[in-house]
Amino acid sequence: MPQYKAPLRDVKFLLNEVFDYPGHFAQLSNGGEATPDMVDAILEGCATFCEEILSPINHSGDLEGCHFENGNVTTPKGFKEAYAEYVAGGWQGLSHPPEYGGQGLPMSLNLMKSEMMGTANWSFTMYPGLSLGCMNTVMQYGDDKQKSTYLPKLVSGEWTGTMCLTEPQCGTDLGQVKTKAEPVGDGTYKLSGTKIFISAGEHDMAENIVHIVLARLPDAPKGTRGISLFIVPKFLVNADGSVGARNPVVCGSIEHKMGIRASATAVLNFDGAIGYMIAEPNKGLEAMFTFMNTARIGTAVQGVAHAELSYQGALPYALERRSMRALSGKKDAEFTADALIWHADVRRMLLTQKCVAEGGRAMIYHAAKLADNMVNGILEGNQAKYDDYDNRLGFYTPILKGFLTEMGLEAANLGMQVFGGHGYIKEHGMEQIARDARISTLYEGTTGIQALDLLGRKVLLQTRGKCIKEFTNEMIGFAKAHALDGGPIGTMARALIKRSLQWKWGTLRIMLRAAKDRDTVSSSCYDFLMYAGFVMMAYFWMQQAVVASQKLAKGDGKETPEFYKAKIQTAEFYFDRMLPRADGHFSSMMATSQSIMQINNDHFTMV
Repeated sequence: MPQYKAPLRDVKFLLNEVFDYPGHFAQLSNGGEATPDMVDAILEGCATFCEEILSPINHSGDLEGCHFENGNVTTPKGFKEAYAEYVAGGWQGLSHPPEYGGQGLPMSLNLMKSEMMGTANWSFTMYPGLSLGCMNTVMQYGDDKQKSTYLPKLVSGEWTGTMCLTEPQCGTDLGQVKTKAEPVGDGTYKLSGTKIFISAGEHDMAENIVHIVLARLPDAPKGTRGISLFIVPKFLVNADGSVGARNPVVCGSIEHKMGIRASATAVLNFDGAIGYMIAEPNKGLEAMFTFMNTARIGTAVQGVAHAELSYQGALPYALERRSMRALSGKKDAEFTADALIWHADVRRMLLTQKCVAEGGRAMIYHAAKLADNMVNGILEGNQAKYDDYDNRLGFYTPILKGFLTEMGLEAANLGMQVFGGHGYIKEHGMEQIARDARISTLYEGTTGIQALDLLGRKVLLQTRGKCIKEFTNEMIGFAKAHALDGGPIGTMARALIKRSLQWKWGTLRIMLRAAKDRDTVSSSCYDFLMYAGFVMMAYFWMQQAVVASQKLAKGDGKETPEFYKAKIQTAEFYFDRMLPRADGHFSSMMATSQSIMQINNDHFTMV
């Protein structure tokens, strides 16, 4: 398994030179403490924790997995101790309010922390990561008593949280939820039902686990309009805040999974478990999805994480492993064969990984600024501001989650490919990265669901194409300033303008066709999302290339000239070798639904 090294040079380049995070933090109501020195200290401290504590137990955690016995889950060796260090370091409350024990720093810093932790050990990161949705829900919808009861221990990390949506008969279609909530008469409810696929649903690392659960009241309307939301703790909480009696919510089993094997994915049985309603009756789904944008961006981070870790494993191997001579002539004359990195196809794979990791990181960091402003809307009591940034973030979310996880999986597979047969062997850890990456395209909404969300909901229903118009105009505005430049920057600018116009035209065509043929939405959405992802990543690669070019010209950069040259050259590779993939997706998304829908269902059968 590659030993993770935090890419702090790239992180600081994006923070300080591309996106001006110091200026951004200065404008936030909760950004006063996020000074450059404070941010550097947080990043350095997190890097040390990830490199020295989390990375060493990543491979061993996968080999051992979680242990289940009599409703109890034991995490792999070293996980409980690592979590204790995580709590002691105050990492859980980084971006949560000081009144509950947090540090009150911007949300974006938590996302950067999550990227580093996830790259070092994604399975471990699932445990504190699932608490965030729980905390955010209680913070926005809980009453004062619920906040004072649960938030201090959740923010400290002494307790963890989950989000319990999925049931055996339903995942995406939550209108089929069957878990029942019977009122007791004292303001509490008894919940009965089964929830599956509950990440961190049971473990031995925290004193208590606070479940946020979707369930139906006895008189609830059918479908999604009749779902309420409840707090159901593993242990009931005494009046003094201490842990009390065991609540009848029991882990029935844990899943045996392809990847993230050190993360306990639980089946939870609620057998008359005591719950407390949060938010209004029959409006639980709205509350549950309040922070869905940020949750899905958290999953998009997984694409970047696995691309980065796989690259960190593949690059040293390509530099050290020797095989054949380069086609252009002998490169390492003192050896009997040249290093793999001299072979063009290997360089193609490495550069693809580098493009996904660094381009994806730029996309995430831009979205994180929007998330900061959205949260500030809540802190300032400014609903209009919250709604505005939530809508902006909503456009990015399905692209980031869908595209980056698909590309992260590709990058992880390329890492195995660089190793050849050795990549298939467990001892090197490359196959684990590919297995761990696979889940990212499935949970928090599959790629297909993200595609439907983007094209069907965000583009067609909610904005009638306005979101595409606004984003492409933004890209054109940026690119026009460099359209007459010479060299690679001018080439990138002209390509970006072309793609922006193409995206506008294609969206209009699909809108017109969808008005007559509803299947157009479903048949075109995947390719529409992937096209959007390739073009969006091009935009963020060009931004990096422009800044690097300017720093080289002025000689005032914080990094070495070689760093900036590498940025420009990687951007050139992206525009030359990866952006053209958008053409195939464009052709497919513009095709009619006929070739997909015309085949008779019986004709799928081959026997």
